[in-house]
Amino acid sequence: MQTMPGHGVSTAAYPSAAMPSFETGARQGRLRQYQLQLIERIQAARSGALAARKELGVMLGGRPCLLDLTQLGEIVIAAGVQIQGVPLAQDWYLGLAAMRGRLTGVVDLARYMGEPACAPGNHCRIITFSPRLGLNCALLVERVLGLRQLRAMQPVQDAAQGVFPSWAAQALRDSEGQQWLRLDLAQLAQSARFLDAGFDGLPDHKDIC
Repeated sequence: MQTMPGHGVSTAAYPSAAMPSFETGARQGRLRQYQLQLIERIQAARSGALAARKELGVMLGGRPCLLDLTQLGEIVIAAGVQIQGVPLAQDWYLGLAAMRGRLTGVVDLARYMGEPACAPGNHCRIITFSPRLGLNCALLVERVLGLRQLRAMQPVQDAAQGVFPSWAAQALRDSEGQQWLRLDLAQLAQSARFLDAGFDGLPDHKDIC
């Protein structure tokens, strides 16, 4: 990330050698096609081509969350990414990964939010920030749940929502009763705690969900 120092997890919180590989053949082809479709949707959202507002559903610490497509870069399978730990980082800062020729800071967002760390597995994905956010960063998520239609959801009126930080302040419920937490990565990218991942950083953890 910008200057995010690190000490984090050992060399690779998610080294490819430590995670089982995807099956070859038809299943791998379907996964590749699905990834391409998501990238196309993200690009369409940036150009305003989507008639109705959709966001990407992801699972974080067992909690369904929504990410604004216009704030995302690309989605990659975590098993294929080597993450190099760096010294003196918070446990949620996993380290640096070379992605498209650039060193990118990788954050376990579930752990940052005070939830259990993301367990390694073939379901894990790394999602990069859109370049327009001005932060060379990526998030590790448990799994991608696909696109969700915002107009089919209703705000959750709950006083308990006040415990969430400003970048995760909106809760929505879909037609099936599932509750989603909507995240604003642009606000997260400006959070002082998020930008300072070292142990000597800010002691105030008010933006933990």
